[in-house]
Amino acid sequence: MSLSLSLSTGLSQIHGGFYDFAIAPFQEFAFMRRALVGTLALALSSAPLGVLLTLRRMSLFGEALSHAVLPGVAVAFILFGLSLPALSVGGFLAGVIVVGVAGMISRYTDLKEDASLAATYLVALALGVILISKFGSQIDLLHILFGNVLGVDTGGLLLVAGVSTVSVLLLAGLYRGFLLETFDPAYLAASGSRGSIYQQLFLMLVVLNLVASFQTLGTLMAVGLMMLPAVSARLWHDTLPAQLVNSMVQAAAAGYAGLMLSYYASVPSGPTIIVCAGAFYLLSLLIAPRGWLPRILRRPHLRG
Repeated sequence: MSLSLSLSTGLSQIHGGFYDFAIAPFQEFAFMRRALVGTLALALSSAPLGVLLTLRRMSLFGEALSHAVLPGVAVAFILFGLSLPALSVGGFLAGVIVVGVAGMISRYTDLKEDASLAATYLVALALGVILISKFGSQIDLLHILFGNVLGVDTGGLLLVAGVSTVSVLLLAGLYRGFLLETFDPAYLAASGSRGSIYQQLFLMLVVLNLVASFQTLGTLMAVGLMMLPAVSARLWHDTLPAQLVNSMVQAAAAGYAGLMLSYYASVPSGPTIIVCAGAFYLLSLLIAPRGWLPRILRRPHLRG
């Protein structure tokens, strides 16, 4: 009887300890709940877009676009302050303009699209930093560059949730078109569909998600939750649906782990989330079917 009682007491203590560690911060603090919901919403929409970007060999495209939104955000900040709708519209317009300018450069010159985009986004990033430094404070610059996921208010959360919902619905509804435009654009054009429409819609979704992400992760970190889980998922699966699901799960897990670690270690939440996503990527490099250890273990078998 005493053994059963002590075992029950021990299990209840373990359960209580786990609850206090893993759940209590989100139950006690509203800002932690908003940060978690916003991060999970971004995981559902950004990570699948990252998978499609990697399949298109455009992994660095998302990085460039995440920086390209900065001058639009800077102009909106100068005119309207830290107004969430203004910052979002400014960032979105800047991203669209940078994509359009890079496309025109590659169309009318000998430069490839990646080279023209790299040159354009570097100029845009530098211009945005100068504008914010000139008309704002150091705190404003750090907030825009690195985000403040724990400071997401109701308006920011609604923006992130709205962008995530629209992105998921469009990805589901236009899945076949996005798939054909990624793997066989020639067939898509021959079938009578305009592949450029799918490409432009896809790029618009990428810009929208980066604009939503910069509210929480900042312009420098926004692309991390999009690309790291996507790259890691490719090490685990061969099929696209499995990669999409895996990337979302990894992004959500990185968001939760990053918030917990930042809460207990008192470190910035946005960079910590990206570090956790990087840790999952390193783990995948080691133990995933396409990773280092399985490849090492297969070598003797192949030689035999």
